[in-house]
Amino acid sequence: MLLAPELEEYIFSALVVKEDHMEIVQNVHLIPNVIANPYLIIEPASLTLIDSGIPGSEKKILKYIAGLGYEPKYLKRILITHADFDHIGGLAALKKISGANVYASKIEAEAIGNGRSSRQLKPEKLLSKIIYALANRYAKTAPVQVDDFLVGGQMLAVLGGLQVIETSGHTPGHLSFFAPSANILFVGDSMVSDDNGLYRSVKDNTWDHTKAIESVRKQAALGASIVCPGHGPVVRNASSKFTQL
Repeated sequence: MLLAPELEEYIFSALVVKEDHMEIVQNVHLIPNVIANPYLIIEPASLTLIDSGIPGSEKKILKYIAGLGYEPKYLKRILITHADFDHIGGLAALKKISGANVYASKIEAEAIGNGRSSRQLKPEKLLSKIIYALANRYAKTAPVQVDDFLVGGQMLAVLGGLQVIETSGHTPGHLSFFAPSANILFVGDSMVSDDNGLYRSVKDNTWDHTKAIESVRKQAALGASIVCPGHGPVVRNASSKFTQL
């Protein structure tokens, strides 16, 4: 693990979903106990992963996959919402072990290929400055070559059709993924959640607040009943909760 112990403990206690097993709907799982929620989609002959957690998370992800009866070689696709270290930390190891193809937007792919974030953070609050300074020092990610660029409106042959949604704001090339057949929306960090509901990306790590608002409006119009954020619990009956954003 490349994080300083104090930073790792703080982030884990604040952001991780602590469960032993979680099937959201049939064939869609939240892999728990990982910082920045990774989601696993199960198809008859392949697995698709959305995001890969912080560095070292590949161990928990592969253990979870094994617990479902799958070898690493069944992981065929890794979809990345954005290039922050807590979403791409396990990516290099997972790609090497499984041979999976990696997909991201062009902007985020360039950052992933350089092992860095896609935007420079300029925090204003002292605590945020301290956290980001530690993260920049200790949270290093290995560069990974993205195999294919994704664009908004593209439909992937996953989960009966998984639509790529451009949701810039948190980062310049942030993507979300919507599966109409399951009415489920994977939002990365364009939104976060807690036990009280959904919140748009508003903190110092948001690249463009105006675009973040536009992205939430775009996602609200999809009418998803289940929202799967990068941080916080899965939100059900979500269509009635977008108004609070």
